[in-house]
Amino acid sequence: MQVLLADKLEDRCLEALRGLGLTVHNRPELKEAALSEALSALNPEILVVRSTRVTAEMMAAAPALELIIRAGAGYDTIDVGAASDRGIFVANCPGKNAVAVAELTFGLILALDRFIPENVLDAREGRWNKAAYSKGRGLKGRTLGVIGLGHIGREVVRRAHAFEMPVVAWSRSLTDELARELGVVRKNSPLEVAAEADIVTIHLAAAPETRHLANRAFFEAMKPGAYFINTSRSSLVDEEALAWALEHRGIRAALDVMEGEPAAKSGSFAHPLAGHPQVYFTHHIGASTKQAQEAIADEVVRIIKTYLETGHAPNCVNLEEHSPATHLLTVRHLDKVGVLASVLDEVRRANWNVQEMENLIFAGARAACARIRFDGRPDEAVVQRIAALPDVLAVSLIPLEPTKPE
Repeated sequence: MQVLLADKLEDRCLEALRGLGLTVHNRPELKEAALSEALSALNPEILVVRSTRVTAEMMAAAPALELIIRAGAGYDTIDVGAASDRGIFVANCPGKNAVAVAELTFGLILALDRFIPENVLDAREGRWNKAAYSKGRGLKGRTLGVIGLGHIGREVVRRAHAFEMPVVAWSRSLTDELARELGVVRKNSPLEVAAEADIVTIHLAAAPETRHLANRAFFEAMKPGAYFINTSRSSLVDEEALAWALEHRGIRAALDVMEGEPAAKSGSFAHPLAGHPQVYFTHHIGASTKQAQEAIADEVVRIIKTYLETGHAPNCVNLEEHSPATHLLTVRHLDKVGVLASVLDEVRRANWNVQEMENLIFAGARAACARIRFDGRPDEAVVQRIAALPDVLAVSLIPLEPTKPE
């Protein structure tokens, strides 16, 4: 089996994958057309990427492709819908870079509060200006607003407590009970968080519903002179609204992600806010610590090893949580060649669409139990024909409860 690594990963990952007997193509330079060409030429079963975009056309170039792994948490750079249409598993590595991103978040908060970049620049250029930089507000007792309480948001909350900061938070899944457990005050909306916090940090995934969550109304709700941090995705922020807030609300911001950021690791950089004195930019380095990259490499190996051994992809993001199955057909049978083939032939004739299926083997490997969830009209005659098949021990058919929309 072939694995194409289309982004830089730790050497330990390459060594471990080769140790599994895989053919590993380490091509971290591949992007866009070059990646499509490599996929077509190599036709790998597994593709591993970090920031590289993976399109429907790229998937079509590799008919053997079975599994795409995003070596990180967010997977908005992968056309998940196209992967689902082609029966390709998409998996990610959630939580493995959470500490790294939380650490950068607090680094940016401290940089804003103590004017650290300006301090360093002045000192390097031979200017001593202690009076200008002795006006930091301090973090103790100031309210931190956290929007999004996944792995990263929770790590941020832990660090806020160490700084003796009260925390207000919003997340779609945040309940009063969980808020008490995490030591935060639950708010009903991002706007409520923005209105109460002295510092706001966003930790949400990129999605249609989160696009421009930080918009004009959001910045209007923030306190004058408050700090705004984004280490998640640039699409969460309406940068025109942010520019307005810098000028009219005195907001100070630190961004690790921004619209139109370069795809290359090095080169020129330009952005409308790059020279603004109230904005700090970092180079999309939230997950870029040695610890985080090693943890992600280990998770990539675990996902591939599990997939090879079981056929299941851990952290898969594109499987239906609830299939459209309407009935469960249970067939206890002798563990012999051809029994299941005969059962499935009857299922096909009945026009039952199999949604999920498993076959459990009993101790001694003399008998087994097949559980087939299907979508179709029940027919007792079909059940009787299956029960009459050679080596079938017993058959049952029960309706499944319809799934209630959440």
